[in-house]
Amino acid sequence: MFSHIVIFWTDPSNPDAADELLAGMEKYLRPVPGILHFHAGKMASSHRSVVDQTYQVALNIVFPDKKTEHEYQEHPSHHEFVHGVFKKTCRKVVVYNFESA
Repeated sequence: MFSHIVIFWTDPSNPDAADELLAGMEKYLRPVPGILHFHAGKMASSHRSVVDQTYQVALNIVFPDKKTEHEYQEHPSHHEFVHGVFKKTCRKVVVYNFESA
């Protein structure tokens, strides 16, 4: 299994940025072939200081392998999302990829 986790910091000047980002994920990313698990949502608040609460949206996608994740990155819908949604709504992104042993 290959996990692709993306943390998004949205544009503070756009109060609808998080909702626009999530709608774009549903439209462009969820339908891409090869995804085993798709989970996206807004940051959940916590009383624990160890929990990062500086971001607004997170995405967690699981693929069967690294090859399938690479195909997802090259898929036209992913490019549409990046150029049509992400670049208009976000100021920062951090990506974490890992494979299960």
